Amino acid sequence: MASRGCPTPQDARPKGILRDCFPAMSWARKRVWEPMLGLLRQGLTPEGLAWSLAAGIALGSIPLYGTATLLCVGAAMAFRLNQPAILLANYLAYPLQLLLILPFIRLGERLFGEPHLPLSLIYLQGVLQAGVWRAIQLLWTSLWHASVVWLLVVPVPMMLLAWGLTPILRRALRSPPSDS
Repeated sequence: MASRGCPTPQDARPKGILRDCFPAMSWARKRVWEPMLGLLRQGLTPEGLAWSLAAGIALGSIPLYGTATLLCVGAAMAFRLNQPAILLANYLAYPLQLLLILPFIRLGERLFGEPHLPLSLIYLQGVLQAGVWRAIQLLWTSLWHASVVWLLVVPVPMMLLAWGLTPILRRALRSPPSDS
């Protein structure tokens, strides 16, 4: 054996080399990684975890800011989904929410035959200067219409994502071989 307990090439095992050489990695694995995996695996099948992640991403892309987390908690409770997984996916979907808000608003305008709302920084500043209640009044209809479009569009990609994640998670969540 080499110094610090690191294996030499002739007695090196394929697994455990990093753990033997870097005690901090062993600590992080025991204190962070394994508890996190335990939380994610907590009484859940790969299918349940796939649906948790897919629902978190779907709900995280809703065009109503400030509602996604509450919707995720409610969906997790109603459908017995994994809370940490759905919330993690929800938070990771935040850039998707920002990216999709304008297309959802534009599709909502077309679906409901509403006039094109000029969404520019100058327009939004003017609306906010007119008062918060006026801003809510002007933007509420657009956001409501965008939410209807979201409700019509999101279920299919959510199902496809859940079905696609299931075989991946089946392989990933198999019990790791014991080191003994």
